[in-house]
Amino acid sequence: MVDFKVVVGDVKTGKSHNVKVSGHHANSLVGKNIGEVIDGIFVGLPGYKLKITGGSDGNGTPMRKDLPGNKRRKILLSDGLGFHETYPGERRRKAIRGTMVSNEIVQINMSVAEYGPKSIEEMLSPPPAEENK
Repeated sequence: MVDFKVVVGDVKTGKSHNVKVSGHHANSLVGKNIGEVIDGIFVGLPGYKLKITGGSDGNGTPMRKDLPGNKRRKILLSDGLGFHETYPGERRRKAIRGTMVSNEIVQINMSVAEYGPKSIEEMLSPPPAEENK
């Protein structure tokens, strides 16, 4: 079974919300690519549309949109996602994951593309605990 930690970024408020996704909802995310818009029901946000913006695997290796597939590869980077140069013109070979979500991915980053009827805080907050007297 696949488990994902999904970070949903709310564009309006600037807040991020962590959501654990497991079971058949997590399996339906496998095979999706960065940039795809998915239904929020997979993350527990019915009525929302979410755009996949990135992610990382268990080692912290980031996903990159311009690298096809789902494997980890070592590519030569000059600057950008996965490597930031310390001096102008520096290049380095770094391990980067492809654009497709696979079983090795641990964290998926998403942003809200279309809002639903309720706010994200209302939908993701746990129900209040009832006090027993």
